Amino acid sequence: MFDELTPDRLSAIERLWQAMFGKRLLPDPRMTPQRRQRARQMLRAVDARHAGAIYRVVAEHLFPQHKIDAASWVGDPIREITIRLARDGMKLVRGGYRTLLRRPRRDR
Repeated sequence: MFDELTPDRLSAIERLWQAMFGKRLLPDPRMTPQRRQRARQMLRAVDARHAGAIYRVVAEHLFPQHKIDAASWVGDPIREITIRLARDGMKLVRGGYRTLLRRPRRDR
């Protein structure tokens, strides 16, 4: 009945109860702001790829402050980041989103 996911389930139940009864929701402790931002970028990358956008166009929208030159695109680190975001986003879409609901744990 109780396993290593019990604390995660209790946290989810508590947040659901608070939301249902109009209580103030505190930030979810299972996701850091960095993880939340990365998840947002992954889903944007997946949506853009499904719409037919090439990686360079996806990168231009995800990283507007970074100047992306077509001539140096192949060696640009932003290219690798964009490809990883799209790849990891597809893992989320294929069912990996459940990992977002678990607290980060160290393997022992």
